[in-house]
Amino acid sequence: MSSGDGAVIRRWSRHPRCVGQARSELRTALGSWGLALLSDAAVLVLSELMTNAGQHARVSPGREIETRFLVVNGNLRIEVHDASSALPQESEPDLEACGARGLLLVAAAADTWGFGDRVGPGKVVWAQLGFGATTDDGVRHG
Repeated sequence: MSSGDGAVIRRWSRHPRCVGQARSELRTALGSWGLALLSDAAVLVLSELMTNAGQHARVSPGREIETRFLVVNGNLRIEVHDASSALPQESEPDLEACGARGLLLVAAAADTWGFGDRVGPGKVVWAQLGFGATTDDGVRHG
């Protein structure tokens, strides 16, 4: 589903397989917007935000995760909405642990990220990746 402003909006169950399906939707949107060069970073960000929502957003069964992909003022904006009021927290990962690095990866891959209220219960966690003209050497400008 696309909104009138060009945003791609989808709803997903909390099942882990939906993360891969959402990545595919994001790649399709990026291709249609001519932003395929952002795919690697954008897919990483989306994967981490959706995984966090699925694992940490403790909500009643049947509640879905909503994703929104849109272009705003020269930025790709990725939003993940869930019905949990638990706010994301960056933590210092245990070097021996297999997890707890998601938000560190989001912070490294995105230009900016944050969270806030949404219409209805829960929160939205978002990240933005800027884009602009690139030179032949791959340096981004803009």
